[in-house]
Amino acid sequence: MVFSSTLLENAVNEFAKLPGIGKKTALRLVLHLIKQDVEEVNAFSNILAKMRNEIQFCNRCHNISDAPVCHTCSNPMRKQEMICVVENIRDVIAIESTQQFNGVYHVLGGIISPLDGVGPEQLMIDSLISRVEKEKTEEIIFALSPNIQGDTTIYYISRKLKSFPVKITTIARGIAFGGELEYADEMTLAKSISNRIPVENFIVSGN
Repeated sequence: MVFSSTLLENAVNEFAKLPGIGKKTALRLVLHLIKQDVEEVNAFSNILAKMRNEIQFCNRCHNISDAPVCHTCSNPMRKQEMICVVENIRDVIAIESTQQFNGVYHVLGGIISPLDGVGPEQLMIDSLISRVEKEKTEEIIFALSPNIQGDTTIYYISRKLKSFPVKITTIARGIAFGGELEYADEMTLAKSISNRIPVENFIVSGN
């Protein structure tokens, strides 16, 4: 692309750094902003800056939060003794959209994947074990994507939790193996949560 303005080119290059945004889409977005009132564009940029500067991660579950403890963890109406373990924040949003889960979460920040250089020490596994140790946890629900890495993570953590008197389950396999949790439709995901199965049965069957 040949640009008549360095300012325009720099803006396009910055937008193009976003995932899924190519140069043509970035140019379309920047040209749209140029057409807007200066006040609107300033408000847009201020909101992004405020979000990045003030965003926090919950000290308890590691979900994105506006405070040291997120609204889910601090909500007395949620079942604090039921923890749903997910890979990332997008999965929390997917599950919350089903309106079928009333417990709390624990965001691992990924799944075990040796080929990608991700081991247990890179994930929020120790803090999960600590939660089970200190809190009155009754059930751990694994809601990880149904693939080899997800299964490996479930197996590893379930072994870590073996000595604790806690029920360990995983969502039912309504989602195709190799699929991503965040892309599952809400109905399928809701049924997978409500029809969860004990992890020991899951590990033995290998499904």
